[in-house]
Amino acid sequence: MATDPRAALDQFVIALHRHFEAAAGRLSELDPTVVGAYEELASAFVTYDDALFDAFDEVTPFDLTDDDYDDDDEDDADEDDADEDDADEDDADQDEPDVGAAPPRL
Repeated sequence: MATDPRAALDQFVIALHRHFEAAAGRLSELDPTVVGAYEELASAFVTYDDALFDAFDEVTPFDLTDDDYDDDDEDDADEDDADEDDADEDDADQDEPDVGAAPPRL
């Protein structure tokens, strides 16, 4: 049986409020209240996202990622960093005038 998207949305909003309250009153780095609220929020989000898709063939713009990612993800991140470095070098080259180039006309 499909979950009613309105009910799932209501539960998601409640979970957002609980997570906020837990975070605002956090007592330690691994406060069990915050951890529980985090897990509840993640579960409520997935339920809402699934219900939204089932009812309307629509998704949210959010993506929950697993903390346990594989080495391929790290390699992709390294490649992105290298691409950014190359782009920075290209930008620097454009800022430097060409030696022997004619001066700009006024």
